[in-house]
Amino acid sequence: MDFEEKVRVLTEGAKYDVSCSSSGGKTSAKAGYVGNTATGGICHSFTSDGRCISLLKILLSNHCIYDCLYCANRRSNDIPRARLTPDELCRLTINFYRRNYIEGLFLSCAVEASPDRTMEKLIETVELLRTKYKFRGYIHLKAIPGADKSLIDRAAAFADRMSLNIELPSEGSLKLLAPQKKKDAILLPMRQLAETYIHDQLEKPRAKKIPAGQTTQMIIGASPDTDARILRLSQGLYDNFRLKRVYYSSYVPVNTDNSLLPMVPSDLRREHRLYEADFLIRLYGFKAEELLPADTNLSLDIDVKSDWALNNYGLFPLEINKASYEMLLRVPGIGVRNAYRIAEARRHGKITFESLKKMRVVLKRAKYFITADGKFYGDNENPERIRNILKGHNLLKPSVKSTQLSFFDTLPSYITGEL
Repeated sequence: MDFEEKVRVLTEGAKYDVSCSSSGGKTSAKAGYVGNTATGGICHSFTSDGRCISLLKILLSNHCIYDCLYCANRRSNDIPRARLTPDELCRLTINFYRRNYIEGLFLSCAVEASPDRTMEKLIETVELLRTKYKFRGYIHLKAIPGADKSLIDRAAAFADRMSLNIELPSEGSLKLLAPQKKKDAILLPMRQLAETYIHDQLEKPRAKKIPAGQTTQMIIGASPDTDARILRLSQGLYDNFRLKRVYYSSYVPVNTDNSLLPMVPSDLRREHRLYEADFLIRLYGFKAEELLPADTNLSLDIDVKSDWALNNYGLFPLEINKASYEMLLRVPGIGVRNAYRIAEARRHGKITFESLKKMRVVLKRAKYFITADGKFYGDNENPERIRNILKGHNLLKPSVKSTQLSFFDTLPSYITGEL
């Protein structure tokens, strides 16, 4: 296998990991259009100042000793196998960076030989990139569950962000579908990275270990775990491990030879609703138990905040000129920025319906839950009728086909370009 084909195999093998802000979308290339979202190669992440940056997303190796049933790179799969040396990976990254194709690297690896040996290879690669090649761009590095604590700590010195994927929302599902992975082998390094990040924030001058924190990923739909269980787990991760993000990846049936796995992909609308709920937990002050009773799933036909508001309609309508900032955040159609704008603007005068229009509040939802200067602008006050109206505003299309940006088909001559 030549170098170009190795790169193609290893970028394809990395495309299922969405814990770096890739959308995980399924939009295929189309004549007359530019780009696609699921082929291996490039993913996108966001810096602390809001910039979207492109990352080379690749595995160091897809040779794996594990046989997780849902994984494309599982040991028993008959697929092309490849590995790069640390220096080959570094040269590839630098070539792309100098040509301005990428601004950083997302590096992962299948568990080859042992967790410790795999983590050592990853560290060797990023250390070489930082020292020999003087690379100061963004690096997101996957930590290997079960690797020694000292290796995890050493890796944190070279990465901007690290992540360990929980993969499945419950220990029972992990035992069933990925029996070689252990819960503690994932959670203990996550706690270690959380402590490293907290220590970094308190240091003056600050240390330089994982300044962008850590993330994780859960696969949705491979196991029967409910949305309520998933959201409670996510909230626990945010509270206990200081995670920056939990990413949700709809299950894709890459292996169809096992009766324990669903034969059809998970509905992308479910993933979308989980992201909505996740934002409400992280940014809006909601608790997982408020959004869903135990052992239930989110509604697919209405957004999560509207669903909560209709289930608690006795709290509404709120007078926009008097409601607390915390309650403004709970009004469908009012986001964090507009809640702040409303709280500031009403200090200087009455807020009217026209004022809300100018602020670009989403009034097609908000009008059913607020009054402005004592006036109610909703069509009715019946929660079930409002629900039916809002369903029409919240229609999500079922899963569509997709691909992720890949330049390996169009620019193969640049892969092995000279430095």
